[in-house]
Amino acid sequence: MDFPTPESRLILALDVADSAAAERLVRATEGVVGVYKIGLEFAMAGGLDFAAELARAGHRTFLDMKLLDIANTVAGGVRSAGALGATFLTVHAYPQALRAAVAARPDGLAIVAVTVLTSLDDADLREAGYAIGAADLVAQRIAGAAAAGADAIVCSPQEAAVAAASGLTVITPGIRMADDAAGDQKRIATPASAIAAGADALVVGRPINAAADPRAAAERYRDAIADALASA
Repeated sequence: MDFPTPESRLILALDVADSAAAERLVRATEGVVGVYKIGLEFAMAGGLDFAAELARAGHRTFLDMKLLDIANTVAGGVRSAGALGATFLTVHAYPQALRAAVAARPDGLAIVAVTVLTSLDDADLREAGYAIGAADLVAQRIAGAAAAGADAIVCSPQEAAVAAASGLTVITPGIRMADDAAGDQKRIATPASAIAAGADALVVGRPINAAADPRAAAERYRDAIADALASA
């Protein structure tokens, strides 16, 4: 995937409740943000139609649907995402689901494998019944995603180096400046640390969305990415 500029590497999570709020954020950050991500909250409140509008306007869009279902249903979801003009679509990194997604992938749509959510740590995984920790589970799922033919990986910055070694594009959420609140993220890093570890694109949500001046906040992250690339 092509990320030619610092702006192109900054993904803004439009974690909002309606299209009006999303439109305000897009207007405020246009030209600074390279990709707009629509997650479940906004998808349930008109976000899919908004994503199609963004795509028609020439923006790259990221549908963070984290698909996981029977193969036929996953394939149908992938085709529908392609019809909306999406650039990226997330699928949980379970082999059957990923294989179905890759087989149904239309031109122009990248299948992004979700490894382990950045809100989870080793204790959370033990509670869910996993016998291995986050780092080992992510590594296992990265290998499986590469074998299934996925285009990209979503993982925390802590696992970016392992993901980069797979040859897949690496997208990292959980990005915070040193003085930002972590919120519910548990495996986080600064833009500089994530880029140095091998991340290609960074997802930022609340530090921009909740800022008094979203454009200035986005510029701060864009500039941090630029500085990190210059130092690489």
